[in-house]
Amino acid sequence: MNDTVTLYRPTGPKELALVEASGNRGWPPRLPDQPIFYPVTNAAYAVEIARDWNVPASGAGFVTRFEVREAFMQRYTVHQVGAAHHTEWWVPAGELETLNDNIVSTIEVIRRFPENKNENGT
Repeated sequence: MNDTVTLYRPTGPKELALVEASGNRGWPPRLPDQPIFYPVTNAAYAVEIARDWNVPASGAGFVTRFEVREAFMQRYTVHQVGAAHHTEWWVPAGELETLNDNIVSTIEVIRRFPENKNENGT
C-alpha cells in the first residue's frame, strides 16, 4: 500500500479475541496500567515477543500485521529498546482510537505460537 507504514503487534489470545470482535479493524482500549500501546516495526521482534513472552504467559502467542497511514505515524518516534531490531512505536493509550481510525487494512495474524496450535492456543 502506498503512503502507509506496516506495523506488527505480538499479542495473546485474550487481546486477539477482542481484535477479532472488532472485525480485525482495531485494537481494544488499554487497561489502566497500560499507558502506552507498543506496536513494533518488524516481524522478527514481534515473533520473539509472541513466542518468548505471550506463550509462557497465556499458552499462545500471535504475530499480527497491519497498515497505518504514514502521515499519522509521523507524529511518533521509533524507540530502540534492546538489540538493533528491537524497535517499536510508542503510542499513548489516549491516542489509540485515533490510531485505529488510521488503520487502512485489516489486522491479520501472520504467525502463531506454538505453531501447531489454533487461534485459542489449543
